[in-house]
Amino acid sequence: MLRSVVGQLRQLVTADDAGDEGLRRLYPTAYATDPEADAEYQTLMHPDLVGGRLEAIDLVLATVDADRIDEDQLGAWMGVVNDLRLVLGTRLDIGEETEIDAVADDDPDVASYALYGWLTWLLDQMITALDR
Repeated sequence: MLRSVVGQLRQLVTADDAGDEGLRRLYPTAYATDPEADAEYQTLMHPDLVGGRLEAIDLVLATVDADRIDEDQLGAWMGVVNDLRLVLGTRLDIGEETEIDAVADDDPDVASYALYGWLTWLLDQMITALDR
């Protein structure tokens, strides 16, 4: 499953559809009150941000079957898992008050909520491992 959703994240990042809400969450506006400054920032920084995400995605895909990863690899994993959570959470309109466990079994998005919950747990496990 992880290999699949990371592959989907790769497709989303490389498609670079500015109208996609999930991407807007990954690349938020830097200068909300100054469109010209924001456009300049996006022109300068966006390629580097995309490149960094793609490098992290490649590393996760290369180590997805590994028994162990090092601290640098764990950092990449954390970034990718968090990006997945941001995209999925945006698409599901998850907010502070959303109770993931309360989603009904017959909700058409129940699998997506379950994935979001699992990604949240996985990120927590990574943070705990890094904290040791």
